[in-house]
Amino acid sequence: MMKLKISMLFLLGATFIYAQQGVSGTVSDASGNPIPGVNVVEKGKTNGTASDFDGNYSISVSSNATLVFSYVGYGTVEQAVNGATMNVTLSEGEKLDEIVLTGNRSKPRTILDSASPIDNISFEELTSGGQNNIEAMLTFKVPSFNAQNQAISDATAHYDPADLRGLGPSRTLVLINGKRKNQSAQVFLNRTPGKGEVGVDLKSIPTAAIERVEILRDGASAQYGSDAIAGVINMVLKKNAEYSTFNVKSGITSQGDGFNFAADYNTSMAFGDGGYVNLTLGYSDQKLTNRAGTPGIADLPDDARQNEIDWAKANPDLGMHVGQPDITKSDLFVNMAHPIGDNMELYSFHGLTMRSGRSFAYYRAPYWRRDVADADFITPSDNFNGYQPTFETEIDDNINVLGLKFKAGGWDADASITYGKNSVSYTVNNSVNRDYLADNGTSPRTFHPGGYSLSNVITNLDFSKVYNDVVSASFGFENKTEYFEAIEGDPLSYYGAGSDSFAGIKPAEAGEWNRDNFAVYAGVDLDLSEALLVSLAGRNENFSDFGSNFSWKAAGRLKLGESGVFRASHSTGFRAPTLHQRHLTNSQYIIVASSPEPLLQGTLANNNAAVEALGVPNLFAETSKNTSFGLTYKHNSNFSASLDFYQINVNDRVLFSSQIGSDDDNTTTNPVEQILEDNGVVAVQFFINAGDTKTTGVDFVMNYRNIELGNGTLDASLAANFNKTTIASINTPDALAENGYDIFARIEKGLITNARPRSKVILGLDYNCKNWDLGLYNTAFGEVTITSPNGASFDQTLASKIATDISASYNITRNLSLTGIINNLFDVYPDVTKASTGTAQAGSRFVYSSEVQQLGQLGTVYNVALRYQF
Repeated sequence: MMKLKISMLFLLGATFIYAQQGVSGTVSDASGNPIPGVNVVEKGKTNGTASDFDGNYSISVSSNATLVFSYVGYGTVEQAVNGATMNVTLSEGEKLDEIVLTGNRSKPRTILDSASPIDNISFEELTSGGQNNIEAMLTFKVPSFNAQNQAISDATAHYDPADLRGLGPSRTLVLINGKRKNQSAQVFLNRTPGKGEVGVDLKSIPTAAIERVEILRDGASAQYGSDAIAGVINMVLKKNAEYSTFNVKSGITSQGDGFNFAADYNTSMAFGDGGYVNLTLGYSDQKLTNRAGTPGIADLPDDARQNEIDWAKANPDLGMHVGQPDITKSDLFVNMAHPIGDNMELYSFHGLTMRSGRSFAYYRAPYWRRDVADADFITPSDNFNGYQPTFETEIDDNINVLGLKFKAGGWDADASITYGKNSVSYTVNNSVNRDYLADNGTSPRTFHPGGYSLSNVITNLDFSKVYNDVVSASFGFENKTEYFEAIEGDPLSYYGAGSDSFAGIKPAEAGEWNRDNFAVYAGVDLDLSEALLVSLAGRNENFSDFGSNFSWKAAGRLKLGESGVFRASHSTGFRAPTLHQRHLTNSQYIIVASSPEPLLQGTLANNNAAVEALGVPNLFAETSKNTSFGLTYKHNSNFSASLDFYQINVNDRVLFSSQIGSDDDNTTTNPVEQILEDNGVVAVQFFINAGDTKTTGVDFVMNYRNIELGNGTLDASLAANFNKTTIASINTPDALAENGYDIFARIEKGLITNARPRSKVILGLDYNCKNWDLGLYNTAFGEVTITSPNGASFDQTLASKIATDISASYNITRNLSLTGIINNLFDVYPDVTKASTGTAQAGSRFVYSSEVQQLGQLGTVYNVALRYQF
């Protein structure tokens, strides 16, 4: 608490004022037209601004400063400050090297000049492919990023696990404007990629508010702390947008389902003297899709009743809904800043997203629920057709940041406080509590099983300084407090086995937990020559629930002549176990490979006395070692390429164990069986530090812009990622090993090693000709493997698939454009899952596997969009 108060004092009471001078002016092109959005940066510093709608800028700089003016498509201008007014003209024809701040706290560097690989994706690039949300946009733009809709996976279907380099959602750090984004309240428990992990709710960040996305493809725990093992995604919000923009978009699949509609509005306005406010409003509505199989009467039991036979004949899909859920979302984002005097800036940004969703559980076939049929509750037993529970969510996410940039003893300082929260509440409709029905002859059909929330309060105090052309340094402090809450469901949702499909959170499972951590970090960059850069960083963190960690990083860059760069880095990293993984206790119906119908399973908290008795230790930090090296090449301002190799070793990876149940010996009761009996479940799972993994891979990026073709210009890009993850060891506690239990079965291992594509290649072509903008994008998803519980000989490798997207945009006027987009032009689907895999496909109700991910199960999607700028 003292550390928090100290940080707050820095934030609210900092008044260091040192001699500086104000400089202002206008940036225009050769014709005298003002250029908005020009980057104006004090050379050798992180101090910068951008020109407004009229090309005007204002900045406070130190004495003897040089300003750097840069904008995409124009030559960069450097000019020494020689007065209070500086008007600058930029000439067209040179392609600007893109400047990024992610991965370096002391000074900005270009993408190709950085010691670590970084992607910089503009708003225009993100939206050109016509995808509906930021996860899908990044999936089809960044080869090492993967995310797809989940079919029938309870709350997971409303979040979509996403990751970099196949390392899981927990090992990618997400920032907004350089500030840590809170994680989601939901832990992924079903059999999907990312099972047992927690990620950031990317759906809560509206694309319309984003200026660009910077992706650091390297370990960065030494700079940013926990989670930055696979890399860092930094969402940079819009500031002084050139126009107010209104977008409306709608689409539908070739199957006639999955209708989507979205509208958003973004605008900027002046705020006081020299300040700005950027506002984003958004609304979207996504309807469900259904790609269920049609097993029909083949799924019937031998003793099928006549009404069950009639129902299966009339409903060959057995009532299933397999596809994306219904989701309605509204969001509001505000990004603002205002200068205070000549050497201070107060900044703030706020985001609020609210969304509701509806997905479906497995249809409870009438022959699965004869106890409900015979109760004559829903219908008379001879007319009973079963029922399909819905899984409905209300998800709220917000982030609020208040900060102050100022000068302190020659250092550039940034003090900030961040509050973020994600919450989810559940409703189960069209269901039954079978135990309550058996005891009382009736049951509710709607249940409120409770929910979860996760929030954090983070204070940061950062300092950076450029001493000279050789040395630049940074250091800082961070204090974070996290809060996790499990909210009790209504009593009938957890009566007996609970509501069918998702049992409510019991009083003993509900509660509130928190922890604190304090970090100190520092870094130094040494530009030992024009060609050689050496960068060093270190960070020490102390967590109240498991102890401390020290991470470090060393990186270097060597220029090879005028065009080439060699870069390399080695670092250690860590990931703190989340509060969810430490404290979650629940029970729910899930699909078990050996059973044709859902069974009740329990998850016991890591610190549960019964779990501890089995020798499972309290969770502690995962650690990693990252090594990367690569080459970049820039032939001229239009052509550049990079090739980077990496290896990431993660030790003591937190795993969500396999379902642990009874053994085959019915004459004795072993310790695990006793736990099951004591908790009234048929299977139990828990979180444990038990896995050591190794991920190796290569990233390739090539861009060739401004190719003259006919009456227009063509931009071409080719990007690829090839990766492989192996499991070196699974460390099983003695008490479980001695009783013959495998805590992480091969099907669970497959979710880590085989569920994401081992390769992805993206080819993009953008052609601009007069009033037309045309795009062609091909994304090749590599093979994935369905891991069979029956052994390797029953595994199924799904072939590589190519998704082709095309877009055509016509500028009706200078301010109005109309765009047509076709995603997955050739209607490509994953390979059909073979029954021989023995996976949990529930009698062929699934045509495509729910356990591995490539390009999704939507098929062709047609979209039309309208943009108006004013």
